[in-house]
Amino acid sequence: MAHRVVVPFLVLLSMMFIVLGKADVLLFDRLRIGIADAAAPVLQVVAQPLSAVAGAARHAEGLFDLYHDNERLREENARLLQWQEVARRLQAENVALRDLVKLSPEGAAHYISAQVIANSGGAFARNVLVSAGERDGVARGQAAVTGEGLVGRVAEVGERAARILLLTDLNSRIPVTVASTNDRAVMAGDNSDQPRLLYLPINAVVKPGDRIVTTGAGGVFPPGLPVGLVASVEGGAVRVEPFAQLSRLDYVRIVDFGLGGVLPQSAVPRPKAKRGARAPDSDAAR
Repeated sequence: MAHRVVVPFLVLLSMMFIVLGKADVLLFDRLRIGIADAAAPVLQVVAQPLSAVAGAARHAEGLFDLYHDNERLREENARLLQWQEVARRLQAENVALRDLVKLSPEGAAHYISAQVIANSGGAFARNVLVSAGERDGVARGQAAVTGEGLVGRVAEVGERAARILLLTDLNSRIPVTVASTNDRAVMAGDNSDQPRLLYLPINAVVKPGDRIVTTGAGGVFPPGLPVGLVASVEGGAVRVEPFAQLSRLDYVRIVDFGLGGVLPQSAVPRPKAKRGARAPDSDAAR
């Protein structure tokens, strides 16, 4: 019964609004604005929680994106640090290899660059192990040099590695001469950083800064290889500071001058042909 009354009433009300809207547009606009003003506070109260929820959702989404960006930046930073370390290592190796070419051994029959792979660093031995051996043409007695000067000589040789006896080792004895006076002596290591000069002539005048080179006596080293500078002359003891930084060797050049010297000829074989594996940095003198 009620719907029979309500439906005609609503239809009549709608028709009345239509007629009023047609009759007086200004009156209808005023009525619409009035209804909007009355509903605005209610809509504002309802909209505030919805706005807060939407803001919280946007904030959470931003935090989630920021977390992923941070993770991505951490991964990129880790990769960049790895490449930076690789670049620094390659730069250091490049500098060390460039230093080797500063000293060009004259009269060399064969030479090869080898990496220092171990250092004894002990109190009773001064020697290093290098990554070149018999298969690369390395033989006992050959000279080991850097771009600065003489390092020592090959003491032991294996198939793939060799041991270099440094100038500072207790067993090292090298015939040398004072370049400015041509006074001859023997430079003897004593496991200190500065070897001594022995058997100098009684009337020899040696002063700090004098240049020491090899004499070529004994046929082990050729004459003129730079060795070091006189560091001190105290109480008759003459100490030499080697040109080569023996405590920081990365690469050395092992040189065969074709000198048998005091070593038996069997201890100085000719370079062998490579067997498949490539030498670290082999160059044959032309």
